[in-house]
Amino acid sequence: MRADGGGAEPDVIVVGAGNAGLSAAHAARLAGARVLVLEREPAERGGGNSYYTAGATRIAHGGKDDVIGLVEPEERIDRAEIPPYSPDEYAADLRRVTEGRNDPELTRVLTRESRGTLGWLHDLGVRYRLLFERQAYLRPDGSYRFWGGLHLGNVDGGAGLIADHLRIAADLGEELRFDQRAVDLVEEGGRITGVVVESGGDRHEYRAGAVVLAAGGFEASPSLRERHLGPGWAHAKVRGTPGNTGDMLTAALAHGARRGGDWSSAHSVQWDAFAPSNESNRELTNRLTRQSYPLGIIVNRDGRRFVDEGADFRNYTYAKYGKAILEQPGSVAWQVFDARLRPMLRTEEYDMPGVSVVSADTLEELARAAGIDPGGLRRTVDEFNAAIDVSQPFDPTVKDGRRADVTPPKSNWSAALVEAPFSAYAVTCGITFTFGGVAGNADGAVLDEGGEPIPGLFACGEMLGGLFSGNYPGGSGLAAGMVFGRRAGLAAAAASR
Repeated sequence: MRADGGGAEPDVIVVGAGNAGLSAAHAARLAGARVLVLEREPAERGGGNSYYTAGATRIAHGGKDDVIGLVEPEERIDRAEIPPYSPDEYAADLRRVTEGRNDPELTRVLTRESRGTLGWLHDLGVRYRLLFERQAYLRPDGSYRFWGGLHLGNVDGGAGLIADHLRIAADLGEELRFDQRAVDLVEEGGRITGVVVESGGDRHEYRAGAVVLAAGGFEASPSLRERHLGPGWAHAKVRGTPGNTGDMLTAALAHGARRGGDWSSAHSVQWDAFAPSNESNRELTNRLTRQSYPLGIIVNRDGRRFVDEGADFRNYTYAKYGKAILEQPGSVAWQVFDARLRPMLRTEEYDMPGVSVVSADTLEELARAAGIDPGGLRRTVDEFNAAIDVSQPFDPTVKDGRRADVTPPKSNWSAALVEAPFSAYAVTCGITFTFGGVAGNADGAVLDEGGEPIPGLFACGEMLGGLFSGNYPGGSGLAAGMVFGRRAGLAAAAASR
């Protein structure tokens, strides 16, 4: 792998060295193409948004026997119950959480090719494991039950994913160049033939037979967030790479690409509100999320609840609740738990160094320490505790129907907050990626305003719009990156010839 140039002109240029871009690069290289990958960030800050993830990857599969050969061995697997997750269930989840705004063809390809594509990456050397800590609960009999359709992830999370990808790139002979900010495309006779790059104060062009855009969305641009997502979005915290400022989206549109997907919504989560360095933190990465919220309640500064914390498994609600918090006073809220719930929270997130938490022996003391209205919190908790349907047993491994009939309701996993000490974790809106991109077909060919492919131009990852709108099933971003990255790489290699 060369990071300083040299060699023959490439057949395929890939812009962006995250999971989608590197999947495209591997596919193109295995198809016989000479591949150049251009990454905006320096090598020590590469990997795009993928580096910052927990590595969770949603695939359709036939259950435990179907995935056992894809994951690293460990003793707990013998005690794991892993329910099957069919392509039809996957597609239904996408339709449900996006309220039917997902592209049917992209959905069909993703759900049917996710298992095979993950197997392809596994065979190349990407390491996977079962997500015991994130997607399973330990039951009294010592067994683990996985839930929510999301079961596999990368060894060492996003950092491990990118390390594996880079090792594969080196083995396959792909060329990577870092500190290369792509700002425009080269067009000749209606065909895309290269990329314009700024690097080290210079501006130059790279030429190739085809270009694959995998440079992410516009989530790291406060001005574009305000323009497309709406007022207040400039205050969201950027979870991932600071390099996704929409440069190549803007360039593709200027060269005739049609917008695809929902440009007015984004993946946004509950994010540590006050921890130092709570943006683009490469040490803590995904540990700044707070995703055990279905077990407790979420309140704003007035002590009022404002979402149904138990509406569904976390996998199907977490990507939209960041927006709900952004709309609260001061764009901040608190997740509240009592002593009985505290041991069930995710260790890697709630025991994070510098975590924004206060604890107290009474709700009033907790509220004063956190900056919540004490009377408001007391009223909310009292009403919530009194409204719980105690006839239903509490079981976080299923949607247990243990409802609290308040406004808004809590539909599942309602447990009375009664045992001191109480804990409150401050959260704000952390933006992951934007859902709007360019329109493309299932092979990643970028479409013009008339619906025709723009010759020589392909897109994948967050740049390919159409799969997500308003919400998102957890783990489907990395899955879409690998599936459509592979397809775009193969198509670009063919087009370059």
